[in-house]
Amino acid sequence: MEIVFVEQDIPKVAKKIVQHLKHPVCMLKGEMGTGKTTLIKAICKEMGVAQNMSSPTYPIVNEYLTNKQNIIYHFDLYRIKVMEELLDIGFEEYIDSGNFCFIEWPNIALPLLPKDYHIIQLTLSENGKRILNFE
Repeated sequence: MEIVFVEQDIPKVAKKIVQHLKHPVCMLKGEMGTGKTTLIKAICKEMGVAQNMSSPTYPIVNEYLTNKQNIIYHFDLYRIKVMEELLDIGFEEYIDSGNFCFIEWPNIALPLLPKDYHIIQLTLSENGKRILNFE
């Protein structure tokens, strides 16, 4: 599925993504500034997270609780340089938990991911719109 949108449309885009989620693991790819964190916040809000959300760039993972007491994990692997760092934080346990896991900068984690997951690719178009491809 491809969606072209502007920033004001992010809540609608998040709702559409949530409706199409079939797997709990979702990778978000895109250059810096394409809106990965903003989209994840909107998805989490759509899934019932009411608390303030921020990028987990420094803690690597944030945990959010939905209004139905479900846990969502938000990873930002930008600073991770070697696989051992992922193993040290228990990445495999998070992924195997069955809870939703949204992963920014996921390339280093590919060998640890289950066989079924979603990929969201975000790019900026020349006219300032964002292009989202959802697999």
